[in-house]
Amino acid sequence: MSVRNAIVLLLALSTLALLAACGGYSAPKVVPPPSGGFNNGNLSGTYVFSSTGSDPTGAFLTVVGDFVANGSGSITGGAIDVAGGSTGVSPNNTITSGSYHVTVDGRGQATLNSANGSIVLDFVLTSSTHGLVTEFDNNGTGSGTLDLQPAAVAQTALAGSYSFGLSGVGSSASYATVGSITLDASGTATGGIEDINNGGTATTNQAISTSSTILVGSGTAPGTAHIAAGAGTSFAFDVYAIDSTHFKLVETDGLLFISGDAFTQGASIPSGQFVYTMAGSNNSNPVNGAVPLFSGGYFTNTSGAVTAGIEDFNDGGTVSATSVTGITGSITALTGGRSQLSLTGFVNGAANDVPGNYTFAAYPFTANGITGLQLMEIDGLGVTSGAAYAQTSTSLAASQGYGLNLTGFNSNGEEDDIAEFTLTSTSFSGIVDLNDQSLAFLSETLTFDKSFTGSLPSAVDSNGRGTATTNYFNYDFYVVNSNTFIFLEVDNSQVGLGVFEQQSTPAAGGAAQPVASVLHPVMAPHAAFRRKR
Repeated sequence: MSVRNAIVLLLALSTLALLAACGGYSAPKVVPPPSGGFNNGNLSGTYVFSSTGSDPTGAFLTVVGDFVANGSGSITGGAIDVAGGSTGVSPNNTITSGSYHVTVDGRGQATLNSANGSIVLDFVLTSSTHGLVTEFDNNGTGSGTLDLQPAAVAQTALAGSYSFGLSGVGSSASYATVGSITLDASGTATGGIEDINNGGTATTNQAISTSSTILVGSGTAPGTAHIAAGAGTSFAFDVYAIDSTHFKLVETDGLLFISGDAFTQGASIPSGQFVYTMAGSNNSNPVNGAVPLFSGGYFTNTSGAVTAGIEDFNDGGTVSATSVTGITGSITALTGGRSQLSLTGFVNGAANDVPGNYTFAAYPFTANGITGLQLMEIDGLGVTSGAAYAQTSTSLAASQGYGLNLTGFNSNGEEDDIAEFTLTSTSFSGIVDLNDQSLAFLSETLTFDKSFTGSLPSAVDSNGRGTATTNYFNYDFYVVNSNTFIFLEVDNSQVGLGVFEQQSTPAAGGAAQPVASVLHPVMAPHAAFRRKR
């Protein structure tokens, strides 16, 4: 499967009007979080951002960088890396100018100008330090995050061990890797392990060479990295550090087109319940007709034994009528920061969604109080990847503001949505922006300020699982903690994964509540999808 044709050309362009990405914005009436309102002053400082998705041809596209916001609506500096199957690699483009606005509900847009053109980010802030992002221009679509860099990151601060997850495409297939790397105070690797999945072919337990390095940048310019593992492999990256616990990587050598995140490595795998979302493809179909299969659910880890697992799935628009139950398995002890998660009775792409046995490389991480596992399939049966999170709450607070981000695939191509809503005990209302791709017309449909309403048909259960119906999409969700909720879209017309996060009081700033980025799916949508509006 060629990179360009990784997503099949399908149906006609939606009749929704194509709006210009810059200019013509009118602030809608919004419902702010109960504790106050956002404004331009809540975006102030240097922010590291990423967006991963696809360009108008359906080829993989990732944008990673940083920008400086002055607190009053101007972008005064930064850098952007762009890499993709159609665009190639354009690293370290200096941001020469730009502007942004933040509305009272935390939604906003930033236009980032460089010599190579402009990128527009549509975002929703959950605090002054963190937000969710969708690319919102005619260059492509994608989803990601933005995070405040509290201060310049010193090289010595990166001394320690990190778990990373990267994904994208290689020369002819989807490509993902997870691993661990330990750095000394100069940024040189002293050890590490990496697992690779190249189009379903897994290479496991590769030692990371001590010739590998990860170096921070100066000012807003990115740092650089060279990571080598296995026989004769060495890949070059740009590095955007948020702080000493979290940095972003984007490959710059043109050998692969991948990007992702590295977090402080977890010292152990906690016992208790984990919630997860994963993205893969139904490999019972030919490669050029591969069907996206996304799943979500929970399981319990007790001293390495996996019990009480459930799974909800959406296999190319075929949605599980009820949760798959009785999933069991094991999590092996850590060796060099690496574990293996084995699941029995798990639905993961077999013909007719027959449950089977699957194995994932698992690397623990920790970030701002969230502990989890970066996961990638290594059994040779598919390309599924994602993350599982140690659950610390099972409740969803009402009378609060939330920011939401969704990535989905339908018959037109990829769709990425940004929304803000206020929740009551049984319903919610807010506003959503949508970037809806049309591969048939090689274009993006940008839709602003649509009413976003919905309901919670039943209360969140004792395992922290709930369901929601909205006027755009429906989903099952899983509580990570009191601020963070991951979800699986359960529509017959689209498959998707996302996250929603509780907004903090803007005046108080509020600590970021990051979720490790789910490894971005790169696959063909099902030709039978018919997106409904």
